[in-house]
Amino acid sequence: MSKRQIFDQVSDMEKRIGELYEQLGDLKNELGSLLEENQRLTMENHNLRNHLNTSKQDKREVGDIQQPKDIPGEGYDNLARLYEEGFHICNLEFGSPRRNEDCIFCLDFLSKTK
Repeated sequence: MSKRQIFDQVSDMEKRIGELYEQLGDLKNELGSLLEENQRLTMENHNLRNHLNTSKQDKREVGDIQQPKDIPGEGYDNLARLYEEGFHICNLEFGSPRRNEDCIFCLDFLSKTK
């Protein structure tokens, strides 16, 4: 084996090691992002479970008081929130994004449920 071939092999190996090192860095960054997201979701899950348990406990304390049918409930609030976040809530384009414009069908639906 000539000196040139050995040098070429070492250069090729150095190039592959550099590429592997770059991939390792990318994986490390991705893992960091996933760990942060996991921690955020774990905290959110914990807070939601606490909220759910508190809600159930409050309902037990209050009893089964029926709300009048003419008062919009949690479903209405969710739809109004979705509309404010920029999504259609009408039956024509439900869930599709609004393009910073009001939809007369969505507004009509909101006014009917008030």
